[in-house]
Amino acid sequence: MPSFSLLFRDFGRIGVLSFGGPAAQIALMHRVLVEERAWLSEKQFLSALSFCMLLPGPEAMQLATYAGWRLRGTAGGLLAGVLFVLPGALVIAALAALYALYGTRPETEALMLGVKATVVIIVLQALLRLRRKALNGRAAAVIAALSFAALYLFQAPFPLVIAAAGLWGWLSSRGAVTEPATPTGQAAPTLPRIALWAGLWLIPLPILWLAGETLLFDLGLFFAKLAVVSFGGAYAVLAWMAQEVVQIRGWLTPEQMVDALGLAETTPGPLILVTQFTGQLIGHEAGGWGMALAASVLTLWMTFLPCFLWIFAFAPHLERLLARPRLQGALTAITAAVLGVIANLSLWFALHVFFADTTTAPSPFTATLPVLPSLRPEAVALTALAALLLLGLKRSVPLTLVLTALAGWGLGAL
Repeated sequence: MPSFSLLFRDFGRIGVLSFGGPAAQIALMHRVLVEERAWLSEKQFLSALSFCMLLPGPEAMQLATYAGWRLRGTAGGLLAGVLFVLPGALVIAALAALYALYGTRPETEALMLGVKATVVIIVLQALLRLRRKALNGRAAAVIAALSFAALYLFQAPFPLVIAAAGLWGWLSSRGAVTEPATPTGQAAPTLPRIALWAGLWLIPLPILWLAGETLLFDLGLFFAKLAVVSFGGAYAVLAWMAQEVVQIRGWLTPEQMVDALGLAETTPGPLILVTQFTGQLIGHEAGGWGMALAASVLTLWMTFLPCFLWIFAFAPHLERLLARPRLQGALTAITAAVLGVIANLSLWFALHVFFADTTTAPSPFTATLPVLPSLRPEAVALTALAALLLLGLKRSVPLTLVLTALAGWGLGAL
């Protein structure tokens, strides 16, 4: 059993180096946990990964939490999960503060145009990767197409789209359940653990409501709901977050939302840290630096506390969960729906990067349409550069972001 000092060192190293999205983060954890330390076997690692993919929230952070829990119980899981998130959260807090101060300056806007152009290609990459995994039959293609149409043409609520796909996958799945002889890991009563961690997670909401902090209560409730339906990774829930934050509540502009994702791509840790950037910026615009700090901490709490809830409550029953074909069927259908969700997000981001102005399609549709004369050639050129670097030359995301930001600054200076 590894010591806590050794866990701190290795999971701290994972947290600091976890750039590049979940695929790179999972590969890094595999190298450290399976190849270097041999703390988990190959089978244990892959089973844990499958289990984390069943859960809402960032699967890489939950995989780190599971590994820490398996090695040193609840304390180990807390240590691993916190260390995975903390470096990126500190960087995001600093970036959001700088953005609040300098985000509207012309040179900053020029730099951010290069970042936004890169985001278009990054999201497209995620779409292409998921397509190979999700489109495994005609039914999956139909689910993906319907989810895209529901979101783009009619702005259907994201939770409803995911719930409908999961329900269809659950009802249409067949197969026998093969129960394992004994549960995995450190079995413990599930209901008390659920009550404890759910209580810790949701306790800020009644406190904020009683204190009359309306904005913070609304933020906490929104990000709590987002945490429950965040299947399919950050790109999937970003579509709903953009819809809610920009179009429905008007907390941020489309440009600020695209900037948030672009800056979140530059940091270590899970991409869902974009929620912290969003919350901090909303808080700053509503009430200055004190509100910004409160909103930042609250957003982190509501986003990541449920990850500990899922792992500590359900990890002891890992094999039992993985043995249920209906659960696997629901996950498969949700994955197909997420493909349509990310396609909608890709189009939404591209429209707001390439065109200075957009409009709304006539009723009964609510689709966002470009105003063609407002096309920005410099954005198209920067996106082509990002595509060359990422797709053609296979350069890393951080390097591409730096180069395209500098190119955007150069075009702005000209």
